[in-house]
Amino acid sequence: MSQYDFDLFVIGAGSGGVRASRMAAGFGARVAVAEELYLGGTCVNVGCVPKKLFAYAAHFAEDFSDAQGYGWNLSGTGFDWKRLVENKNTEITRLNGIYHNLLTSAGVTLVHGRAQLLDSHTVAVGDKRFSAERILIATGGWPFIPAFPGREHVISSNEVFFLDELPRRCLVVGGGYIAIEFASIFHGLGCDTSLVYRGEQFLRGFDQGVRDHMVVTLQNKGLNLQFNADVAQVDKQADGSLRVTLKNGDTLETDLVLYATGRRPKLDGLGLENTDVSLDDKGFIRVDDDYQTTDPAIFAVGDVTNTIQLTPVALAEGMALARRLYRPEEYRPVDYADIATAVFCIPNIATLGLTEEQARAQGHKLDIYESRFRPMRNTLAGNQEQSFMKLLVDQQSDRVLGIHMIGPDAGEIIQGLAVAVKAGATKAVFDATLGIHPTAAEEFVTMRTPTRKD
Repeated sequence: MSQYDFDLFVIGAGSGGVRASRMAAGFGARVAVAEELYLGGTCVNVGCVPKKLFAYAAHFAEDFSDAQGYGWNLSGTGFDWKRLVENKNTEITRLNGIYHNLLTSAGVTLVHGRAQLLDSHTVAVGDKRFSAERILIATGGWPFIPAFPGREHVISSNEVFFLDELPRRCLVVGGGYIAIEFASIFHGLGCDTSLVYRGEQFLRGFDQGVRDHMVVTLQNKGLNLQFNADVAQVDKQADGSLRVTLKNGDTLETDLVLYATGRRPKLDGLGLENTDVSLDDKGFIRVDDDYQTTDPAIFAVGDVTNTIQLTPVALAEGMALARRLYRPEEYRPVDYADIATAVFCIPNIATLGLTEEQARAQGHKLDIYESRFRPMRNTLAGNQEQSFMKLLVDQQSDRVLGIHMIGPDAGEIIQGLAVAVKAGATKAVFDATLGIHPTAAEEFVTMRTPTRKD
């Protein structure tokens, strides 16, 4: 009989924690999960899922406009923010229930409440104590808002999904994908939208061609983009509006300020000081290649570690850890190369593999294929917006090193191409593949002549 209550105690029921719990329990381990907020974590509740639902809602404005060119006479269109939020809440509640059933049907014990580590093998949740042979930290990340005068008047991406009213004017602060997504969403829903970013250009780390094309696209839509700008102070006015003073002295009047300036590991009050767990210089939990922390009994996966902050990555890490601990004969490490990802702004961005800048830094000599064109749907609509596609090919091996796209359904298109790139496809393989006509996706297999060569 084990001296512990559980073989594995998981703190956090987000993507990584749920996957590790289910898999470990399926392998015969006695597993418990503690969660203080909501099952499914950030992605299901205040991240990927509701954000994409909101992006769908925002895109209908363009759909209605485009429909006129196809013979539709639409009148009386209007938007009901409260209905969107209510329907979103219903869907998230449904997903919460699915996660609950997935865990309990796998035999996982659910513990509701805030967990704190008392030592390397003991967790407290409220007035209860649980012992475990191993503990997994999977508490994810939390929005970071810097300190400045008027900070109490701004919101983060956690609160944006529960606003009582849709603001008439909105200011988004930040230059990452979350900021771009919400700027697109608010603009699509009819808000007068501005985006302020302290850097030279948003989407740092993305391919430069993507960044340049997206700046032009959003400006053409009417978004007010302000780079090399940062907030100094936010003051609430008598009428409830907000006056935002920038560090250069300029001011903006708005009704909502949304900060999307990054996320930090959610570790406050976790009790790490009672263990031998250490953090790296960026504040992430330090783990080895097997997700073991500097405390031999404690492991960590997902956004609390310095990994790629994507839901599928956390899922893969949770599965890999469960296999290594309880089914080692089936263990295989997570492959972090060539991970495709999408940004659900309007239009969508999708990216896979290396950027042009990364490829050059690694010493590759490149053939670069780029294409800009109006999607077929935009023609009769009179919509001048262009899609952007880019292939990076290594001259020596002919391997496709990177694929980047801006345009409708970019994520859906790149997901399929990710399989080919993961399998080592060359440009010759792309050229030999017959496209589906007429589609935007066929452009990736019909780009014959490089636009640039090293």
